[in-house]
Amino acid sequence: MPVLEFVHPQRFVAGTVGEPGAREFYLQVRAPRRVEGVAIEKQQVELLAERVAELLDEVGADRDVPAAPQDNDPLELPVDPIFRVGSMSAAWNPTTQLLSIECHDLEHEVGASDETDGEQTTLRVVMTPSVAREFSRRSIALVAQGRRPCPLCNEPLDPSGHVCPRANGYRRR
Repeated sequence: MPVLEFVHPQRFVAGTVGEPGAREFYLQVRAPRRVEGVAIEKQQVELLAERVAELLDEVGADRDVPAAPQDNDPLELPVDPIFRVGSMSAAWNPTTQLLSIECHDLEHEVGASDETDGEQTTLRVVMTPSVAREFSRRSIALVAQGRRPCPLCNEPLDPSGHVCPRANGYRRR
């Protein structure tokens, strides 16, 4: 199983390409001589960010650690994902005091095609608690930047309007 591992990356962020309502989400990691990215669903970004924050809270990992600098820069171009994320995991290593995130290739999980050799690609990022906390903060803010929800049905509002099922199909703006 090929594992692309980044230990103490220079940068690990979630980012988007496109306008709200048509955004594509990515995770991108940078090391001194390479940048890799994977495509991911919005809900996966949100779940991963929440789990990372919960895990850090549970272990008390970043109580006396200075915060990592905020990273609000866009993704590095070109964005060329190596795979689409299927399953993910986050784990805390109490010995090294590091958090690791693993993302696995969705295509392999669904069923390897004849073109692949049956090996699953995994992206593994190992980072300090302060970098993980900054990843979580940025990711939660990124997800919140989407379209405003309808006050009645909580579905996203499109700029062209919204046919709300709770308003008997009347358009809402």
